[in-house]
Amino acid sequence: MAIYNTGGTFNKCYDPLKGELFVPHDNTAIEAVVATFAEAVEIKGIIYKDSLEMDDADRSLLCERIASDQADRIVVVHGTDTMNQSASAVASLKLDKTVVFTGAMVPFWVDTIEATANLAMALGYARNAEAGVYIVMQGVCGTYDTVVKNREVGKFEHV
Repeated sequence: MAIYNTGGTFNKCYDPLKGELFVPHDNTAIEAVVATFAEAVEIKGIIYKDSLEMDDADRSLLCERIASDQADRIVVVHGTDTMNQSASAVASLKLDKTVVFTGAMVPFWVDTIEATANLAMALGYARNAEAGVYIVMQGVCGTYDTVVKNREVGKFEHV
């Protein structure tokens, strides 16, 4: 099992000097969550961006890393705004792996509950799901093409 950290709101921190949130180039938010788990999980940071800043080159890098990884079960921590695009790119590879995308609507360092719940649920889902690409957010779980962010209400839902 591996976790790929691409950044997103899950990881954002507040910079008091600039008065803004930013995505740090580290895995500390994810490390804080998995430190409480019974089983060790390898964390691999690769992009460290808000998902609105991700482009096709970033998605290609993510796809390359997932395809070449020895792990057959992978969780991707990703920003919620373009999660479906990245999940679709990974799905197009038709890998014999289980890949679960998750993230958070509120930064871990602002409120630990949602980010922790989403990551824990994604890891459990990845351990038990068949090969495929999934999204697990806010208690909603399903294939990448059936779970989407409803921007009008700020929640993930089945379509």
